[in-house]
Amino acid sequence: MLTKPDDPPLTSIRIYVDADACPVKDEIYRVAARHGLPVSVVAGGYIRVPDDPLIERIAAGPGMDAADDWIAARAGKTDIVVTADIPLASRCVKAGASVIAPNGKPFTEQSIGMTLAVRNLMTDLRASGEVTGGPRSFQPRDRSAFLSALDQAIRRIQRAHAQQD
Repeated sequence: MLTKPDDPPLTSIRIYVDADACPVKDEIYRVAARHGLPVSVVAGGYIRVPDDPLIERIAAGPGMDAADDWIAARAGKTDIVVTADIPLASRCVKAGASVIAPNGKPFTEQSIGMTLAVRNLMTDLRASGEVTGGPRSFQPRDRSAFLSALDQAIRRIQRAHAQQD
């Protein structure tokens, strides 16, 4: 098989999408197609995905964290997980996966502890009746930041894989 100089090295990179409320699914599909990467779109129930052999639809089941558990059980060092769910992000970072929020914010070993602590604090404050507001709304610049972060994650994994060969 002939490859062009700009073709990415063959790796086992897979993109897992926590899909129920993900605003960047179309962007993920385009980037994955450009790099020839498989995508697992995971939701609690049925979710529409493009008819593409690289895109796999997973209905993880009705349990509260079924989709999160499905992703966390599979995500590893050569995978990318797209989620806004901080506990899921924490589980995947611990498994070695690259994790990106839909707004482009990467979750890393260095940042996930504080991010999880702030999330838990805000949950406790809301439970005690404090009005804390919610996350800011998704902005067009978030889409651009996400695309950049996804491309960087793919290239970082490809470089690491190439150095191992």
